[in-house]
Amino acid sequence: MSARDALLSAYQTLLLAEGQRATTLEAVAAQAGVSKGGLLYHFRSKDALAEALIERLEELVDEDREAMRKAEDGPSHYYVRTSVWTESPLDRALVAVAQLAQESHAGARAAMARARDGWLELILEEVAHLPTARAILLIGDGLYFDAALTGGTDHAGTAHFGPDELMPVIGHLLDSAPR
Repeated sequence: MSARDALLSAYQTLLLAEGQRATTLEAVAAQAGVSKGGLLYHFRSKDALAEALIERLEELVDEDREAMRKAEDGPSHYYVRTSVWTESPLDRALVAVAQLAQESHAGARAAMARARDGWLELILEEVAHLPTARAILLIGDGLYFDAALTGGTDHAGTAHFGPDELMPVIGHLLDSAPR
């Protein structure tokens, strides 16, 4: 991993753990184990770190969309099946950029919208009915949100439902969508 990538990963880790306001240049440098000068050599400001993180997210979303496009069971099933927290690079970048978006970072909000629009576009190509495509997107979003809130368990410590239980529902939506 390059020094630049290590610094960007430190920034992302701090965003996930502490939030945007606690993610100072000093904290990022300390997390990465470099001096502030070493950080500033690669990133001149917090804005530069944020922009680089947004670029990382967009690259990961492009990779995910390509996998979604090639999925044997189609984009809709892929989207719902992968809408769980796995601590993947995409998960971590998505949540970190969401932290920035919640703090009114315009670039982060735009990147999140582009990601969502890209996923919706592939689902819509498959289903050819916008309300059905949106419903499928929201099912995946709900799974992701549920996993983020609960860590995958309910209050009694038992496993929550997973995407496999929803695959028949997705199949039904695809079969019944107006063409």
